[in-house]
Amino acid sequence: MEITVGMVVISAAGHDCGQCFVVTDADGRYAYLADGKERRLAAPKKKNLKHIRKTDRTIEVPGLTDKRLRSTLRALSLNIAEESE
Repeated sequence: MEITVGMVVISAAGHDCGQCFVVTDADGRYAYLADGKERRLAAPKKKNLKHIRKTDRTIEVPGLTDKRLRSTLRALSLNIAEESE
C-alpha cells in the first residue's frame, strides 16, 4: 500500500473508525495521521497501515494550520459520503 504525505485517508478500525485524516508522515508499517481537532499536526496519531483506507484526494501539508485542516477535511468528508451513496 503506497501511502504518501498529504494523502487523505479514512480510518477503517478503532474508536475513530470512519473519520477522515491527512497523512503527515509514513514509514514502512505505520502512518502518522492528523485531523486538526483531536489529533493536531504537531502531535499526529500513529496508525497501522492495515487499519486505514486510501482515498484519491490529497492536501498540501506544508504551511497547513489545524484550523484550515479541519475545514478542508470537513468538506472532503461530505464529498466522500455523497459519492458512496
